[in-house]
Amino acid sequence: MKVLVATDGSKYGRWGLNWVAKLPFVEPAQVTALHVLDSAALRAPFLSQPVIAGNERYIREEIERMEARSVKTLKEAKQQLAALKLKGTARKEQGAVAAVILKRAPKRDGLLVVGSQGLDALDRFMLGSVSTTLIHRATCPVLVVKADAAPLRRITLATDGSRASANALAFVLTKFQPDRSAGKGGRAPIHVSVIHVMPFIKYPEVKEAGRRLVEQSVRKLIKAGFTAEPVWQLGKPAEEIMNVAAKHQADLIVMGAQGLGAIARFLLGSVSTRVVQQANRSVLVVR
Repeated sequence: MKVLVATDGSKYGRWGLNWVAKLPFVEPAQVTALHVLDSAALRAPFLSQPVIAGNERYIREEIERMEARSVKTLKEAKQQLAALKLKGTARKEQGAVAAVILKRAPKRDGLLVVGSQGLDALDRFMLGSVSTTLIHRATCPVLVVKADAAPLRRITLATDGSRASANALAFVLTKFQPDRSAGKGGRAPIHVSVIHVMPFIKYPEVKEAGRRLVEQSVRKLIKAGFTAEPVWQLGKPAEEIMNVAAKHQADLIVMGAQGLGAIARFLLGSVSTRVVQQANRSVLVVR
Protein backbone atom coordinates (compact mmCIF):
# COMPACT_ATOMS: atom_id res chain seq x y z
CA MET A 1 0.00 0.00 0.00
CA LYS A 2 1.27 3.46 -0.87
CA VAL A 3 1.64 5.77 2.12
CA LEU A 4 2.54 9.46 2.08
CA VAL A 5 3.81 10.92 5.36
CA ALA A 6 4.00 14.70 5.61
CA THR A 7 6.97 15.71 7.73
CA ASP A 8 8.13 19.14 8.87
CA GLY A 9 10.94 18.37 11.30
CA SER A 10 8.65 18.43 14.35
CA LYS A 11 7.96 15.49 16.63
CA TYR A 12 4.60 15.07 14.89
CA GLY A 13 6.32 14.39 11.59
CA ARG A 14 8.60 11.83 13.23
CA TRP A 15 5.61 10.27 14.98
CA GLY A 16 3.90 9.90 11.59
CA LEU A 17 6.67 7.61 10.32
CA ASN A 18 6.61 5.70 13.61
CA TRP A 19 2.88 5.10 13.12
CA VAL A 20 3.47 3.65 9.66
CA ALA A 21 6.09 1.29 11.10
CA LYS A 22 3.77 0.18 13.94
CA LEU A 23 0.47 -0.20 12.07
CA PRO A 24 -0.33 -3.87 11.30
CA PHE A 25 -0.73 -3.52 7.54
CA VAL A 26 -1.69 -6.60 5.56
CA GLU A 27 0.61 -5.44 2.76
CA PRO A 28 4.01 -3.79 3.35
CA ALA A 29 3.85 -0.01 3.07
CA GLN A 30 5.61 1.81 0.25
CA VAL A 31 6.42 5.07 2.01
CA THR A 32 7.15 8.55 0.76
CA ALA A 33 8.21 11.03 3.45
CA LEU A 34 7.35 14.43 1.98
CA HIS A 35 8.70 17.72 3.28
CA VAL A 36 7.15 20.85 1.77
CA LEU A 37 9.00 24.15 2.04
CA ASP A 38 6.67 27.13 1.67
CA SER A 39 8.89 30.18 1.86
CA ALA A 40 6.21 32.25 0.11
CA ALA A 41 4.01 31.90 3.19
CA LEU A 42 6.63 33.82 5.16
CA ARG A 43 6.42 36.77 2.78
CA ALA A 44 2.62 36.74 2.59
CA PRO A 45 1.92 38.79 5.75
CA PHE A 46 4.30 41.50 4.51
CA LEU A 47 2.89 41.80 0.99
CA SER A 48 -0.14 43.81 2.10
CA GLN A 49 1.96 46.13 4.28
CA PRO A 50 3.96 49.19 3.22
CA VAL A 51 7.60 48.41 2.52
CA ILE A 52 9.70 49.17 5.59
CA ALA A 53 13.43 49.64 5.24
CA GLY A 54 15.29 46.67 6.61
CA ASN A 55 12.42 44.20 6.46
CA GLU A 56 13.84 42.36 3.46
CA ARG A 57 17.02 41.45 5.32
CA TYR A 58 15.05 39.82 8.13
CA ILE A 59 12.85 37.96 5.67
CA ARG A 60 15.94 36.63 3.85
CA GLU A 61 17.46 35.50 7.13
CA GLU A 62 14.27 33.69 8.09
CA ILE A 63 14.06 32.02 4.67
CA GLU A 64 17.68 30.88 5.05
CA ARG A 65 16.78 29.46 8.49
CA MET A 66 13.80 27.63 6.99
CA GLU A 67 15.94 26.21 4.17
CA ALA A 68 18.61 25.01 6.62
CA ARG A 69 15.92 23.38 8.74
CA SER A 70 14.49 21.82 5.59
CA VAL A 71 17.83 20.17 4.76
CA LYS A 72 18.02 18.81 8.31
CA THR A 73 14.43 17.56 8.17
CA LEU A 74 15.01 15.68 4.93
CA LYS A 75 18.21 14.09 6.26
CA GLU A 76 16.46 12.99 9.47
CA ALA A 77 13.53 11.55 7.51
CA LYS A 78 15.90 9.42 5.42
CA GLN A 79 17.66 8.21 8.54
CA GLN A 80 14.36 7.41 10.22
CA LEU A 81 13.11 5.43 7.22
CA ALA A 82 16.27 3.33 7.36
CA ALA A 83 16.12 2.87 11.13
CA LEU A 84 12.48 1.75 10.97
CA LYS A 85 13.24 -0.52 8.02
CA LEU A 86 10.50 1.11 5.96
CA LYS A 87 10.70 0.80 2.19
CA GLY A 88 10.49 4.18 0.55
CA THR A 89 12.06 7.55 -0.07
CA ALA A 90 12.20 11.04 1.39
CA ARG A 91 11.72 14.07 -0.85
CA LYS A 92 11.37 17.82 -0.63
CA GLU A 93 9.14 20.10 -2.68
CA GLN A 94 8.41 23.82 -2.80
CA GLY A 95 4.94 25.33 -2.66
CA ALA A 96 1.81 25.76 -0.59
CA VAL A 97 1.84 22.95 1.97
CA ALA A 98 -1.72 21.62 1.64
CA ALA A 99 -1.79 21.93 -2.15
CA VAL A 100 1.49 20.05 -2.62
CA ILE A 101 0.48 17.30 -0.19
CA LEU A 102 -2.86 16.85 -1.96
CA LYS A 103 -1.09 16.71 -5.32
CA ARG A 104 1.28 13.97 -4.11
CA ALA A 105 -1.22 12.06 -1.97
CA PRO A 106 -1.97 8.44 -2.94
CA LYS A 107 -5.19 7.47 -4.64
CA ARG A 108 -8.18 6.05 -2.78
CA ASP A 109 -6.42 2.80 -1.94
CA GLY A 110 -3.49 4.49 -0.16
CA LEU A 111 -3.00 6.40 3.07
CA LEU A 112 -1.98 9.95 3.93
CA VAL A 113 -0.38 10.61 7.33
CA VAL A 114 -0.07 14.10 8.78
CA GLY A 115 0.70 15.52 12.22
CA SER A 116 -1.84 17.64 14.05
CA GLN A 117 0.75 20.28 14.97
CA GLY A 118 4.07 21.64 13.84
CA LEU A 119 7.21 23.21 15.27
CA ASP A 120 6.14 26.50 16.80
CA ALA A 121 3.12 28.75 17.28
CA LEU A 122 2.83 29.72 13.60
CA ASP A 123 3.52 26.16 12.45
CA ARG A 124 0.87 24.81 14.83
CA PHE A 125 -1.67 27.18 13.34
CA MET A 126 -0.64 26.39 9.77
CA LEU A 127 -0.31 22.62 10.20
CA GLY A 128 -3.59 22.48 12.10
CA SER A 129 -5.29 24.19 9.17
CA VAL A 130 -3.44 21.84 6.79
CA SER A 131 -4.74 18.71 8.52
CA THR A 132 -8.28 20.10 8.43
CA THR A 133 -7.95 20.83 4.72
CA LEU A 134 -6.63 17.34 4.03
CA ILE A 135 -9.45 15.47 5.77
CA HIS A 136 -11.94 17.42 3.67
CA ARG A 137 -10.19 17.29 0.30
CA ALA A 138 -7.96 14.20 0.11
CA THR A 139 -9.46 11.28 -1.80
CA CYS A 140 -7.58 8.71 0.29
CA PRO A 141 -7.92 8.01 4.02
CA VAL A 142 -6.09 10.51 6.24
CA LEU A 143 -4.43 9.61 9.54
CA VAL A 144 -4.01 12.65 11.79
CA VAL A 145 -1.33 11.87 14.37
CA LYS A 146 -1.72 13.22 17.91
CA ALA A 147 0.88 11.18 19.80
CA ASP A 148 3.73 8.79 19.21
CA ALA A 149 2.93 5.33 17.92
CA ALA A 150 2.33 2.26 20.05
CA PRO A 151 1.26 -1.25 19.04
CA LEU A 152 -2.32 -0.99 17.80
CA ARG A 153 -4.46 -2.94 20.24
CA ARG A 154 -7.72 -1.00 20.56
CA ILE A 155 -9.75 0.85 17.93
CA THR A 156 -12.91 2.93 18.33
CA LEU A 157 -14.84 2.68 15.04
CA ALA A 158 -17.70 5.14 14.51
CA THR A 159 -20.49 4.09 12.14
CA ASP A 160 -23.73 5.67 10.95
CA GLY A 161 -24.77 3.57 7.95
CA SER A 162 -23.25 5.92 5.37
CA ARG A 163 -20.92 4.85 2.56
CA ALA A 164 -18.02 6.64 4.24
CA SER A 165 -18.49 4.77 7.50
CA ALA A 166 -18.84 1.50 5.54
CA ASN A 167 -15.52 2.36 3.88
CA ALA A 168 -14.02 3.00 7.33
CA LEU A 169 -15.07 -0.51 8.38
CA ALA A 170 -13.72 -1.93 5.12
CA PHE A 171 -10.37 -0.21 5.72
CA VAL A 172 -10.01 -1.91 9.10
CA LEU A 173 -11.08 -5.28 7.67
CA THR A 174 -8.85 -5.24 4.58
CA LYS A 175 -5.82 -3.13 5.53
CA PHE A 176 -5.09 -4.26 9.10
CA GLN A 177 -4.08 -7.71 10.29
CA PRO A 178 -6.53 -8.66 13.03
CA ASP A 179 -3.84 -9.72 15.46
CA ARG A 180 -0.68 -8.02 16.56
CA SER A 181 2.19 -9.25 18.68
CA ALA A 182 1.38 -8.59 22.33
CA GLY A 183 4.85 -9.56 23.51
CA LYS A 184 6.81 -12.75 23.78
CA GLY A 185 3.81 -14.56 25.24
CA GLY A 186 1.86 -14.62 21.98
CA ARG A 187 -0.41 -12.64 19.71
CA ALA A 188 -3.56 -10.84 20.83
CA PRO A 189 -6.35 -9.78 18.44
CA ILE A 190 -6.99 -6.09 17.92
CA HIS A 191 -10.15 -5.12 19.81
CA VAL A 192 -12.65 -2.85 18.03
CA SER A 193 -15.40 -0.92 19.83
CA VAL A 194 -18.06 -0.15 17.22
CA ILE A 195 -20.01 2.94 18.24
CA HIS A 196 -23.23 4.34 16.85
CA VAL A 197 -24.48 7.59 18.36
CA MET A 198 -28.25 7.98 18.35
CA PRO A 199 -30.10 11.27 18.80
CA PHE A 200 -32.61 11.86 21.59
CA ILE A 201 -35.70 10.79 19.65
CA LYS A 202 -38.77 8.70 20.40
CA TYR A 203 -38.79 6.51 17.28
CA PRO A 204 -37.95 2.92 18.29
CA GLU A 205 -37.42 1.84 14.67
CA VAL A 206 -34.56 4.33 14.30
CA LYS A 207 -32.87 3.01 17.43
CA GLU A 208 -33.40 -0.56 16.26
CA ALA A 209 -31.83 0.23 12.87
CA GLY A 210 -28.81 1.65 14.68
CA ARG A 211 -28.46 -1.48 16.79
CA ARG A 212 -28.64 -3.73 13.72
CA LEU A 213 -26.01 -1.63 11.97
CA VAL A 214 -23.57 -1.96 14.87
CA GLU A 215 -24.23 -5.67 15.31
CA GLN A 216 -23.60 -6.34 11.61
CA SER A 217 -20.26 -4.52 11.83
CA VAL A 218 -19.30 -6.45 14.97
CA ARG A 219 -20.07 -9.79 13.29
CA LYS A 220 -17.92 -8.89 10.27
CA LEU A 221 -15.01 -7.93 12.50
CA ILE A 222 -15.22 -11.09 14.59
CA LYS A 223 -15.43 -13.22 11.45
CA ALA A 224 -12.25 -11.54 10.19
CA GLY A 225 -10.38 -12.39 13.40
CA PHE A 226 -10.75 -9.21 15.45
CA THR A 227 -12.47 -9.06 18.80
CA ALA A 228 -15.30 -6.53 18.83
CA GLU A 229 -18.10 -5.14 20.93
CA PRO A 230 -21.15 -2.97 20.15
CA VAL A 231 -21.55 0.43 21.78
CA TRP A 232 -24.76 2.47 21.54
CA GLN A 233 -24.80 6.00 22.85
CA LEU A 234 -27.35 8.79 23.05
CA GLY A 235 -26.11 12.33 22.57
CA LYS A 236 -23.92 14.48 20.38
CA PRO A 237 -21.79 12.36 18.01
CA ALA A 238 -18.39 14.07 18.38
CA GLU A 239 -18.52 14.18 22.17
CA GLU A 240 -19.72 10.60 22.50
CA ILE A 241 -17.12 9.24 20.06
CA MET A 242 -14.34 10.93 22.04
CA ASN A 243 -15.83 9.82 25.36
CA VAL A 244 -16.03 6.19 24.27
CA ALA A 245 -12.48 6.29 22.85
CA ALA A 246 -11.21 7.60 26.18
CA LYS A 247 -13.22 5.12 28.25
CA HIS A 248 -12.06 2.16 26.14
CA GLN A 249 -8.47 3.47 26.00
CA ALA A 250 -8.46 3.35 22.21
CA ASP A 251 -5.15 3.74 20.41
CA LEU A 252 -6.95 4.99 17.30
CA ILE A 253 -10.32 6.46 16.32
CA VAL A 254 -11.56 5.43 12.86
CA MET A 255 -14.50 7.21 11.24
CA GLY A 256 -16.01 8.26 7.94
CA ALA A 257 -15.65 11.73 6.49
CA GLN A 258 -19.28 12.10 5.41
CA GLY A 259 -22.68 10.81 6.45
CA LEU A 260 -26.06 10.04 4.90
CA GLY A 261 -27.65 12.63 2.64
CA ALA A 262 -26.80 16.31 2.13
CA ILE A 263 -27.64 17.41 5.66
CA ALA A 264 -25.99 14.40 7.29
CA ARG A 265 -22.90 14.84 5.11
CA PHE A 266 -22.59 18.35 6.48
CA LEU A 267 -23.19 17.18 10.04
CA LEU A 268 -20.80 14.24 9.92
CA GLY A 269 -18.26 16.40 8.13
CA SER A 270 -18.40 18.75 11.10
CA VAL A 271 -18.23 15.76 13.46
CA SER A 272 -15.05 14.37 11.88
CA THR A 273 -13.50 17.84 11.89
CA ARG A 274 -14.35 18.32 15.55
CA VAL A 275 -13.01 14.91 16.54
CA VAL A 276 -9.76 15.52 14.63
CA GLN A 277 -9.33 18.91 16.24
CA GLN A 278 -10.31 18.00 19.80
CA ALA A 279 -9.55 14.31 20.38
CA ASN A 280 -6.46 13.55 22.45
CA ARG A 281 -5.68 10.45 20.37
CA SER A 282 -4.92 9.87 16.69
CA VAL A 283 -7.80 9.82 14.20
CA LEU A 284 -8.14 8.02 10.86
CA VAL A 285 -10.72 9.66 8.58
CA VAL A 286 -11.93 7.57 5.62
CA ARG A 287 -13.83 8.96 2.65
